[in-house]
Amino acid sequence: MSATAPLRTATAPPDPPSAPTAPKPDRRGGRPVWEEEPGPVGQGLKGVTLVTVCAAILGPLWVVVVTSLSDQKTITEAGGLVIVPKTITFRAYQELLSGGTVTRATVISLLVTLVGTAISMAVSILCAYGLSRPGSLLHRPILMTLLVTMFFSAGLIPTYLLVTGIGLQDSYWAMILPSAVSVFNILVLRAFFMNTAPELIDSARIDGAGEWRILLRIVMPLSKAVIAVIALFYAVGYWSQWFNAMIYLNDAGKWPLQMILRQLVIKQEAPQGMSQMIATQQVPGLAVQMAVMVLALIPVVAVYPFVQKHFTKGMLTGAIKG
Repeated sequence: MSATAPLRTATAPPDPPSAPTAPKPDRRGGRPVWEEEPGPVGQGLKGVTLVTVCAAILGPLWVVVVTSLSDQKTITEAGGLVIVPKTITFRAYQELLSGGTVTRATVISLLVTLVGTAISMAVSILCAYGLSRPGSLLHRPILMTLLVTMFFSAGLIPTYLLVTGIGLQDSYWAMILPSAVSVFNILVLRAFFMNTAPELIDSARIDGAGEWRILLRIVMPLSKAVIAVIALFYAVGYWSQWFNAMIYLNDAGKWPLQMILRQLVIKQEAPQGMSQMIATQQVPGLAVQMAVMVLALIPVVAVYPFVQKHFTKGMLTGAIKG
């Protein structure tokens, strides 16, 4: 008797799990959820605002440059400052840079800026690195002393007596040493140095590196952004400095460019050797004033674009994380 095997009913395989649906593209273009997509009115207002700000910044610069390149007839017809150039002449720049007072003052300003920035950066980096290392000698007393000097100062008269008492009167060092260190810049550098990975420093110490090698080979290369920003701050401060020169320098031959600019704009005194030329209208006095302003602006305008990219990383990162 043959037995028949029971028939198996074919069953359909279970449906595979449904694949996750792809997320819908963000219509806001990556904007935060709380920020609405700008409409035509918002975009238009932003454009108008940017154009207005650019015009407010570039407009006066344009007037200064054009006036410095104008002759006496154009300045007289314009009634002063020139907006639309008619005749372009470089006579004012030729007379200023012909080896006279302005040329000497420009060289002095450049040397003071270079030497002062180098000294300030060396002192600030060394101080900030020492304060950023936990357990360093007298870490907290030195930090508190710096913070106190940041909010309280002795005043102008004690500072003047100190500078003259140590023999800096009528010396180029009077424009460098009294303002060589900024506590704010030290704190920014310290905050950035503290963000250096401890593992890198520990591994360098295991390999036998000392503090100088760690600073020069590890910490400073990783802090190029903040060092560039702080160096720019110091350089602009030295280049724009005139107050120390006014109260400490009696010899007009040692004046920086900013003091010459002050004499021209505020006191209406022509540079030495150009009084007769301005009086006889061989060189317009207003054009000379504007030309000195342009010479004072050129270094800052030339250096700033190369350092601008480091501002966010150099200032905000160090300040927030520190």
